[in-house]
Amino acid sequence: MDQSSFPKASLGLSVVVPCHNEAGAMPLLLPRLSAACRIAAGEDFEIVLVDDGSSDPTWVMIEKAAAADSHIVGVNLARRYGQQIALSAGLSYCRGERILIIDADLQDPPELLPEMMRMMDQGADVVYGQRRTRPGEGRFKLISAALFYRLMRAIGDHSMPTDAGDFRLMNRRVWEVLQRMPERQRYLRGMVAWVGLRQVPLLYDRAVRIKGRSNYPFARMLHFAMDGLTSFSVVPLRLSLWLSLACGALSLLLLLYVGLSWLFLGTIKGWTSLACIMLFFFGLQFFAIGMIGEYVGRIYLESKQRPLFVVDRVASSNKSS
Repeated sequence: MDQSSFPKASLGLSVVVPCHNEAGAMPLLLPRLSAACRIAAGEDFEIVLVDDGSSDPTWVMIEKAAAADSHIVGVNLARRYGQQIALSAGLSYCRGERILIIDADLQDPPELLPEMMRMMDQGADVVYGQRRTRPGEGRFKLISAALFYRLMRAIGDHSMPTDAGDFRLMNRRVWEVLQRMPERQRYLRGMVAWVGLRQVPLLYDRAVRIKGRSNYPFARMLHFAMDGLTSFSVVPLRLSLWLSLACGALSLLLLLYVGLSWLFLGTIKGWTSLACIMLFFFGLQFFAIGMIGEYVGRIYLESKQRPLFVVDRVASSNKSS
């Protein structure tokens, strides 16, 4: 995106909220979020609610809220694109000098906004929420999330904070860098971390989801994790090289074993073990091919240069299109 096409900063604060089937949460979200914004920025704020292809009355509720409150802007996407694209769509409409990203489920308390603003007043470019506890989430999700964040930190091409989601406050400078990042496979928390500058954590205890259920089942979480790994590291590609070297060394040892068995035992035993070994090596080959295919597929998607999203309607108290 050309910098001349960026919306000009005309407010002190923008808040971007991606929404998918959040009709149950909306009556609780808007009062708490609006109250936090008024404490942090007075009346100098906007709340950008992005409906990501909801099948419940979420968009109807957003339209009504936008018509009743001049601080609220509703963005209705043409279909469901996923949370990361919905966030990108909301960010493209922001007019604030500072931008907060927060989910609609209120697991990340909006009441932390004033403290985040104070930390930014002290010189931070990004203040990100770092979770101390995550009540209400299963053991498998907690363990898998912990392993993922630490894996990303270990193999990523830049330092990425652990136990931190998309809940963060950034200044306009960081926002402008994000707007110039053209990739289609979005992993925003990694993109913000990649920018660098002064990024500081705010430790907090995550709340239990107030209504509905998570929009990230296991399959979607796995896809999201793959986006993160392949967007910020080439280590998975190098892994195939390391595996091939290890397999080469192992094959030399096996060749030595076969030669010694023929010389001293007269027979070569173990057809079952031989079949298992072949299956093991074939599995490694397919893994390497699959990993290469994952990167090639992403190159293919990026090369199309399609728009990130299509907006159906924008709603506010002074316009609705």
